[in-house]
Amino acid sequence: MDWETTADRYRRFAEFEARGSSSCYELWAWGIASDNRLLSLIDRLPEEKRQPNLVLTAARYLGVGESSYPAFRDWVFQHWDDVARVVTARRTQTNEVGRAAVLLPALARLAGPLALIEVGASAGLCLYPDLFSYRYDGRIDLHPAGGASGVMLRCVTSGEPPIPDRLPEVVWRAGVDLNPLDVSDADEMRWLECLVWPGQPERLRRLREAVAIARARPVDVVTGDLNETVTELVDAAPDGTTVVVFHSAVLAYLSVDERVRFERTIRSLPCHWLSNEGCGVVGSVAEQLPVPAQDTPGRFVVALDGIPLGYAGAHGQTLDWFRH
Repeated sequence: MDWETTADRYRRFAEFEARGSSSCYELWAWGIASDNRLLSLIDRLPEEKRQPNLVLTAARYLGVGESSYPAFRDWVFQHWDDVARVVTARRTQTNEVGRAAVLLPALARLAGPLALIEVGASAGLCLYPDLFSYRYDGRIDLHPAGGASGVMLRCVTSGEPPIPDRLPEVVWRAGVDLNPLDVSDADEMRWLECLVWPGQPERLRRLREAVAIARARPVDVVTGDLNETVTELVDAAPDGTTVVVFHSAVLAYLSVDERVRFERTIRSLPCHWLSNEGCGVVGSVAEQLPVPAQDTPGRFVVALDGIPLGYAGAHGQTLDWFRH
């Protein structure tokens, strides 16, 4: 939200994103939200670099451990120049593979074989939905054709989403990112690991397993702006495939004009469009939601070809299906 102060931003992060997911991040974000001295430092950063996840990850990347807020605050003041340097050089690029669990019911509705294109792909880890295992509601298990995967994604559902009885066939994958991360680069993978919030060992474990899959089956993630590159990627997909362009937690980093441009472009291409974004990020999707976007802070919405299907947890942990 453009009108938010930095304090508002950290307060919202604490209340609607970190709460129930990371007690450490909730504590730190609440602390920052009422700490004028630290807020003044953060406000010296470019606006797009003040986001909580980026600032907190930079501190952890540089070595701060889980601690009380006063200890964290003292550490940040002592190392602020280094924190600012990392924040300026890096992007969030979380690459959360858990989001594949909320995309799968929509993806599996499409006739295969599939050609997948991810915009804002980071290291490309989400391009392997057919190579992950899934457990829905603790009782419905899906595995790749070759057997159980080292990546097990758990998702709690409501509203009876159309969970498939087998995984889709994916025959081609590609991605684009402004700054693709290399799965063979140890430092870049350490950055990805630091993007996993404190107190979430399962997310860290499955990230490492997904990296192993990507190293064994490399995919081409090109460097570029998604609005400039998506058309050529769709054109490059093999004949006889169903092309799906998808993204999760990406468009919020674009201006409103850039989002509108992307939607206009994607609707003109011979492909399906699968999105998983904050409820208010895609205006045309927000207009169709059963509840106003401002009343569902911290939630995502899964949409296929611009039609909203269900609400999703930010890391793919829940899926509340409302489209029948």
